Amino acid sequence: MKELLTCEQFDWINQTWNKLEEKLSVTAVRSRDKIPFHSKDGLHDDTKEDGINCWTNGFWPGLMWLMYSATGKEDYRKTAEHIEDLLDRAFMNFDKLGHDVGFMWRLASGADYQLTGSEKAKNRQSIAANHLIARYNPTGEFIRAWNAERDGEKTTGWTIIDTMMNLPILYWASREYDDPRFKDVAMRHADNTMVNHVRPDGSVRHIVKHDPTNGEIVGESAGQGYEIGSAWSRGQSWIIYGFVLSYIHTGKVEYLDTAKKAAHYFIAAVCEDWLPRQDFRAPEEGIYDASAGLIAACGMIEIVKLVPEYEKKLYLNAAMKLLMTIEREWADWSEDTDFIINNSTGSYKGKKSHNTYLIYADYYFAEALYKLKGYEPLFW
Repeated sequence: MKELLTCEQFDWINQTWNKLEEKLSVTAVRSRDKIPFHSKDGLHDDTKEDGINCWTNGFWPGLMWLMYSATGKEDYRKTAEHIEDLLDRAFMNFDKLGHDVGFMWRLASGADYQLTGSEKAKNRQSIAANHLIARYNPTGEFIRAWNAERDGEKTTGWTIIDTMMNLPILYWASREYDDPRFKDVAMRHADNTMVNHVRPDGSVRHIVKHDPTNGEIVGESAGQGYEIGSAWSRGQSWIIYGFVLSYIHTGKVEYLDTAKKAAHYFIAAVCEDWLPRQDFRAPEEGIYDASAGLIAACGMIEIVKLVPEYEKKLYLNAAMKLLMTIEREWADWSEDTDFIINNSTGSYKGKKSHNTYLIYADYYFAEALYKLKGYEPLFW
C-alpha cells in the first residue's frame, strides 16, 4: 500500500503515528483503572461500576492491544489485561448483554488471545461467541439486537446495522472450534442485512423490525439517525467495514460489492469538506460524527487490499482525506488530556451526545494508522 501513497500522505502517517504513540503512552498509565466512554474536563470517564455492560467497553482495551502489537511496550499490555479482568463482571449481567458482545470482547480478548495465546482470553471470547449465536432467530434468519424494550416496543424481532461489526467473533469461533454453525449463522444474518438494511442507492436503514415468528418486516425505526428514510453516517460506516470484514472471512463476493456500494454513497455524501455530518439526510445543523469517518476509513483501507490495481486509489485517497481532515480539524495532541479525536455524536436526538468525545473514535483513528503503517494482524 505504501507505493500508492503520496509523499505528503506518507509523511503525515508517520508524524501522526508518533504523536499518537507519545500521547497514548501517557494515557495508558493514567487511565489504567478506567473503562472510558466519554471524557470529563478532558480526562476519561469511567463506566466500570454503573456501565460494565456498555457496548463500547472493548474499545479501550482493544486500543491498548493495538498499541502493544505495534510497539511491544508493556504498559499497554498491563492496561489491556487489567480491563479484561474488570469486564468479566459483565458476563454476570446476562439480561444486559445484547448483540454487542463482539465489540466488547473481540477487540479485547480476541486481540489478547491472538497476541499471547492466553487461555483466559480464549475462554472469554468463546463465551461471547456462544452468547451471540444464541441470539439467532432461525425462522427469520437474523440475530436479535437487544433484550429490553425500546420506545415502548418489544424488540424480539429487531435487527440493527451495527451487528455486522459483531459477526467476526462468530467467524473466529467457527475456525477455532472447527464448527460451521457459527459461520453459517453469521452469513445468514449478513445476507438478511444485505437485503433488508441496505437500500438500492447504497444508503442504509439503522433498525428493521421483523415479526419474530416468520421473519417478515413489519416496520423500521430511525434509531440514531434523523428520521426514517434518512442516512445515519455511522450506520453507513458500519456497513462499509462490516461487509468487507465478512468478505475477508468468507470470500462471498456480494459482501465486497455491498461494502463498495456503501463506500461510494459515503464518499459522495462527505466529499465537499470530508467532515462527516451525523446524518447525510438531515438539516444542516452542524452536527458531526468524526467516528463515522474514521470507521469508514478503516473499511476503505481494507477494500484497497481487495480490489484491482486501478481501483485502489479511489478508496485509499478517500480514506486519507477523511483521516487527514478529521485530524487537522478535531484532534487534541495535548498530553494533559486523555481524548484524541473530538466531534463525534452518539445519536441525532440525544443532544448531550452531539459533537463530543467518544472512545471508539480514538480506537478507529489508531486502527487506521496502524494499518497504514503496515502493522499486523487485523484483530477483527
